Amino acid sequence: MALADHLRELRNRLVKSLLAIIFFTIVAAFFNKRLLDFLIAPLPACGPDGHPVPGDEHCAQVSNIGLLTPFTLVLKVSLTAGVVAATPVWLYQLWKFVAPGLHQHEKRYSISFLAIGTPLFLAGAAFAYLVMPMTAQMLISFVADGVTSIVPVEDYLDLVTRMVLVFGAGFELPLFLVMLNLVGVLTGKRMLGWWRAMVMGITVFAAFATPSADPLSMLALAAPIWALYFIAVGISIMNDKRKAARNPDAGLSDEEASEVDLTVEGVADAEAVGGVEPVEAPAPIPAARRDQIDDIT
Repeated sequence: MALADHLRELRNRLVKSLLAIIFFTIVAAFFNKRLLDFLIAPLPACGPDGHPVPGDEHCAQVSNIGLLTPFTLVLKVSLTAGVVAATPVWLYQLWKFVAPGLHQHEKRYSISFLAIGTPLFLAGAAFAYLVMPMTAQMLISFVADGVTSIVPVEDYLDLVTRMVLVFGAGFELPLFLVMLNLVGVLTGKRMLGWWRAMVMGITVFAAFATPSADPLSMLALAAPIWALYFIAVGISIMNDKRKAARNPDAGLSDEEASEVDLTVEGVADAEAVGGVEPVEAPAPIPAARRDQIDDIT
């Protein structure tokens, strides 16, 4: 397709993804209070007397500051739920935008892409929710004894939303690496050679992506992505071995020539074709005529 057609296709895919997110956002808006209670649950709340409940060393009082804050919270909570719920839709639209540039045998991976990509994103979001109590407890622990933390609910939800989206996106990295290997862009051996840079890059990504500055939250995000990265490398290496078994020349570089079978086989005697009259040779051109013919003619 021309560049304008690609841009038009990208626009259509984005519009479909946004419509799906808007639809699920509207549905989630009817359950915004339940979603809000669900997201605030990991925060160690104080008891009725303002002191930590038994089992917690520190606590925080969630407060609402501002007249428009409740409406803003409804939008943020609903939009986050809409993005998570519409994961199969926007992943499918992403794949459909890339699929026209692939070969026919590569397009069959679309079902696997959706079947694995959606659980990975949801697993990242769920993992962020599970480590949220540890992150909140770590951040509140810096408060001096006898001081009660007052946490604006809007700031807390910004923290939760960022962690959910970042963890979900981070868990998709191994899937994209495997898909690049399946379509022949990356080899498992090359990805394995990048392991030092990838571990360092994932660590830096986790350090910037996690909202808090504590090392536990950073390792909570980096460690699962490290494990998923090496799993993706193992799957890619096994896929390369499978391709090499089917095609002996699959491992050759661009500068290396493949083996050519130069065995000469005998050819049976040719048979004369009957019923065909011989073609007479054309009469030679006279010398006087040749002088009148230029080179182009």
